[in-house]
Amino acid sequence: MTIWAFSALVSRRLWRWNVINMVAGALLVGRTGFWRGFGSQNLAWGVINIAIAVFGTVANRRRLKTIADPLAPQVVAKETHNLRRLLLINAGLDVVYMLGGWRFAASSTDAQRQGVGWGIVLQGALLLIFDVTQAAQVPNVTLKDAADDAAHHRL
Repeated sequence: MTIWAFSALVSRRLWRWNVINMVAGALLVGRTGFWRGFGSQNLAWGVINIAIAVFGTVANRRRLKTIADPLAPQVVAKETHNLRRLLLINAGLDVVYMLGGWRFAASSTDAQRQGVGWGIVLQGALLLIFDVTQAAQVPNVTLKDAADDAAHHRL
């Protein structure tokens, strides 16, 4: 699988997961107290993550069209490095979200606010799992591998 196909796959996975996230949130926000706050985070993070998935898809397609030789070994190596780095940076941010959500939940006695906080913790944890898993699955491409793939695709 090329890095371009893998990048598109990551966006599709993020999109699919967050459609489910939003459905769960829509079911929960109709409740009261803790579950209303918790569900609000499913909805909010679902919208944000779907926007990120759409942006990722559009940006991936745009780069693929504008780069003279998207299968050039240097291009493939750079795109591979950039995607893995982005996912790992996001994993670090996910930990920050979790800590912030925990602090928000722990600092309140209001059930709805606690639900918001724990909803943030869950979203951060799920994103951490997603980002680390995707980073681990980024194809390991050396310049030689990329050159071999480019030669094969040109035949």
